[in-house]
Amino acid sequence: MESPTARVRVVEGTLDASGLRFAIVVARFNAFITERLLEGAIDTLVRSGARPEDITVVRTPGSFEIPTVVSQVLEVGGFDAVIALGCLVRGDTIHFDLIAGEVTKGIGQLALAFSTPVTFGVLTTDNLEQAIHRAGSKAGNKGAEAALAAIEQARLFRALGALRGDEPAADAPAPTRPRASKRRK
Repeated sequence: MESPTARVRVVEGTLDASGLRFAIVVARFNAFITERLLEGAIDTLVRSGARPEDITVVRTPGSFEIPTVVSQVLEVGGFDAVIALGCLVRGDTIHFDLIAGEVTKGIGQLALAFSTPVTFGVLTTDNLEQAIHRAGSKAGNKGAEAALAAIEQARLFRALGALRGDEPAADAPAPTRPRASKRRK
């Protein structure tokens, strides 16, 4: 007897970045860490099939500015996904908690407000050692992980669009002209 799950439609993204356009918004503050996150993200995108000329890096002064810049990037449009990269290291005051909360909330709200995937690669660590471990040392590279999530989400959004009939299938080549982001209502 055939299992009922054998006939269930599964919609998921793939890790093929070919034909996709990406924006990476990266904070300059804590550049020792964020540059490693950026290198991991770009390397992952290129190894997954993205062309370097289809990757745009946008630099912000710090992590607090990431949500406003991501918002502007989404308004400009033309990207299949946006990757947010930054690094916040806890200090002796509540500043860390305030900034970490606002950055996380801001990026999350943008991910819900637009029809373009936004992935979160902002480190929130207790100390510099933890940040180093998450930027390519013992705990992998969180920039690379955010890039993988962006690829998969972009492909998933295309697959869901194909179900609605308004997007090419997930494995179809990207349109020659970048599609603009649409703000959800």
